[in-house]
Amino acid sequence: MAVTRRVRIPFKRGFASVQGLLDNGLMPLKFISALLALAASLPAAEIRVIEEIVAKVNGDIITRGEIDRGRKVLEAELKAQNIPTARAKEILNEKEKSGLREQIDNLLLVQRAKELNINVDPEVTRRIAQIQMESKLTDPDKFQQWVREQAGVPFEDFKAQMRNQLLTQRVVGQEVGSKISIPKAEVKKYYDEHQGEFIRQEQVFLREILISTEGKTEADLAAAEKKARDVQARAKKGEKFHELARDNSDAASAKEFGDLGAWKKGQLDKQIEDVVFKERKGFITDVIKMPAGFLILRVDERHAEGQAAFEEVENEITERLYGPRMEPKLREHLTKLRENAFLEIRQGFVDSGAAPGKDTTWKDPAQLKPETTTKDEVRARKKKKFLKIIPKPGFPGRGSKAESDVSAPPPAGNPATAPAPAAVPPAAK
Repeated sequence: MAVTRRVRIPFKRGFASVQGLLDNGLMPLKFISALLALAASLPAAEIRVIEEIVAKVNGDIITRGEIDRGRKVLEAELKAQNIPTARAKEILNEKEKSGLREQIDNLLLVQRAKELNINVDPEVTRRIAQIQMESKLTDPDKFQQWVREQAGVPFEDFKAQMRNQLLTQRVVGQEVGSKISIPKAEVKKYYDEHQGEFIRQEQVFLREILISTEGKTEADLAAAEKKARDVQARAKKGEKFHELARDNSDAASAKEFGDLGAWKKGQLDKQIEDVVFKERKGFITDVIKMPAGFLILRVDERHAEGQAAFEEVENEITERLYGPRMEPKLREHLTKLRENAFLEIRQGFVDSGAAPGKDTTWKDPAQLKPETTTKDEVRARKKKKFLKIIPKPGFPGRGSKAESDVSAPPPAGNPATAPAPAAVPPAAK
């Protein structure tokens, strides 16, 4: 019965070949020979590739499996969004062309974050705790199992993905985004030239906190109403509404910090509409009794009907202008990271973001032959090296005591204590 093992080899700079391992004393020649002999002795049916390395990026690797998983995730997202088959195929083809590029991009950014000593562990811990609170699973094992089912990957992989995502965001913001500035005059110019795009219908942007009363007894109803009034009082005193919603609301919107988005007239319950459409930004309602529970609302934003003022849409315009400038600057930064990286790509795979002129040719360790040396050659080299450090008779080595004695004048006093002169070979006849 064939036994297959998956072996992950950490390719470090200077150790990417059999010869590199030999030169650095990490893999004895006898061990290499044994491995080659073992591979040759296995029948073809017993040898199969578990994971193929397609790129080496500094000290890390990218596998075919990682690229394939990215495609599968995208397929699932397109299916969930009911994207037409033809369009989905186009998107997948584009993804296939850029799949390796994105993997290299992410890996370079994570490596750069480590060089900059960026630490996002506290943020990862906070987010994991928030997800656990939303899942309402206090048992760690059950929570991790739930994450595996929801994310489709082991819990530790899920945490690693979250950490890497945060690291890349920090690097991009620090080294690229922070260097892009859009003058207010340019934002105002865009507003003046596109005013037709900023004509508003009257609408409000709301957040909610719902204390549920479903399935509760009379005693529970009283406790729920008291909780709602306590939370509303805390919000009125200045506590952050979105955090109160996250920590106290029983509505599905709690995971979005209570955000309900924008509402136009006629879309809300009349009882609510009459209140929120006459109030300004920041208004917090009293506790409203609804069939599902006790409701508290906050007006996050309110747009009057007609032309939006520049101040209302300034941030929106800035974001519109920021995106087109960010993309080329980020690509330029990633190209520089590639230029300074040790990068090899297996034949048949293409990095669509490759740095111009950089050699990323794959050097396959299996094609390199280790040098063989006989015992006599080794002894001869050692003898030659040893002879080089032995001074010839009459010619002391540099810095030796004898050399300093010869060059120094004889000491005064008893001639018998003076050192004898060095023997001088007779002149050639």
